[in-house]
Amino acid sequence: MSDLSNIREHMEVIGADGVRVGTVDKVEDGRIKLTKDSSTPSHQGHHHFIAGGLVADVEGDQVRLSANADVALTFEEEK
Repeated sequence: MSDLSNIREHMEVIGADGVRVGTVDKVEDGRIKLTKDSSTPSHQGHHHFIAGGLVADVEGDQVRLSANADVALTFEEEK
């Protein structure tokens, strides 16, 4: 797992397969909070969270996950 303190607002979250998962709103309680508008169309209007344990690397303006995008989204929490 990468250091979550390097994650900043508006960074892109990318799955291990290169597929975009969303945009960082902020890091909260060891999880990445995605912006409301970056959620899938059926889940827009509220925030989703990705577990910090799925972060493989933070490079440039991207957060890379250790799981493919479709798998990461199955672990996603809504709030």
